[in-house]
Amino acid sequence: MKRDNLSLLQRSALVLDCFPGGTTLSLAEVTARTGLPRSTAHRVLTGLVELGWLTRNSGGFELGLALFELGERVGLKYRLRSAALPFMQDLYSVTGQTVHLAVRDGRDAVYVEKIHGHAALPLPSQIGGRLPLTCTAVGKALLAPEAPEVIGTVLTVPLRSYTAHSITDPAVLARELDGVRRTGIAIEREESAVGGCCVASPILLGGRPVAALSVSVPAESFKPELLAPAVRTAALALGRTLARSGMENRR
Repeated sequence: MKRDNLSLLQRSALVLDCFPGGTTLSLAEVTARTGLPRSTAHRVLTGLVELGWLTRNSGGFELGLALFELGERVGLKYRLRSAALPFMQDLYSVTGQTVHLAVRDGRDAVYVEKIHGHAALPLPSQIGGRLPLTCTAVGKALLAPEAPEVIGTVLTVPLRSYTAHSITDPAVLARELDGVRRTGIAIEREESAVGGCCVASPILLGGRPVAALSVSVPAESFKPELLAPAVRTAALALGRTLARSGMENRR
């Protein structure tokens, strides 16, 4: 759809979607990222500031507190995070490394929660942020148990590359997904960020993936055979907890 045919709601969504978490953008940057005319972008930004969805500072605009408050009321995220936090905290206590909880949205993994220490490995993941399913361990864990038509939809478009280690060959990724289905473990080796590796496992309800847990570590100390049992055990236990809570019937 052409930018000049977009409704006000669609333009607002386009503007909000161009903001990385924790980043300030100028009017010029928003205009460049959205492709909207400068005057249109300014009107949309002003309206979003009035709603509290954006805030204005000396450097431009950033996501507002009202969006955070709205996001916290999303039912799936709230139930998942509440149930997952004890398991994530246990994983962090055992490993001392960054722990993620993510869900699938289309071709992306969206990070619902993240636990890390003061000296955490620099990673592109952030709560509320998204990365491709195809170059993250949580993404592979979320994708592998899906129906063949879902996997086919992801593999038939060009696979995005974030580093020289990102998998861009659909056949190679398909073989990895076969391994994830057999073992319940997905592995990423510097595919989304140089220097970072990850082990993930899907959280299943009724055989379908609703989320994934992962532990990320520096590449030089990555030993997936040591991390995998803890991650897999946590994912299985969380799945049982969610099933007992009746979440399967509320999806």
